[in-house]
Amino acid sequence: MRLYAKKGGVAGRKIRSIMARMTQNETINIKRECVLRGLCVYLNEDPEHLVKEYKATGEEDFPGEMAEMAMAIFVITHEGAEPRDNPENIGIFMEGVEVLSELSSVPLAVAMLLGLTYTLNLSYPSEHRYTFEALQKVVMQTDDKKLSTKVQTLKNKLSWQSH
Repeated sequence: MRLYAKKGGVAGRKIRSIMARMTQNETINIKRECVLRGLCVYLNEDPEHLVKEYKATGEEDFPGEMAEMAMAIFVITHEGAEPRDNPENIGIFMEGVEVLSELSSVPLAVAMLLGLTYTLNLSYPSEHRYTFEALQKVVMQTDDKKLSTKVQTLKNKLSWQSH
């Protein structure tokens, strides 16, 4: 959180906007979701490409864009939902197919997506390769010897923040 607070420029404004959601709903899952979305922005990736939000329309089909996505998390909320309301459904699409649904939170969906990617030996989606690399190699500390420059910089800053 301290590292996010120090981020300046457009990314810093986006992160502060994302983190402001925590004041509307202080549950641990919302805090975790905000941190994950902030991580995307911090690493110059768009969190909207990872977590797609839709309003429930009563139709069972998802927008055509989901069929074209390699991997994404979907969140379906009902029309007029407040920030503190629970979504109707949270799930995962991979290669245009709904592989999981009825998940309890976006952080759980991110963990499941990371696990599916690792288990199925898939490549990370290019638009979120740094986010997934940071989660795998910095947060989970697996294979943290080979880091991209961007993730190594993040790891160094996090290490410096903890002292």
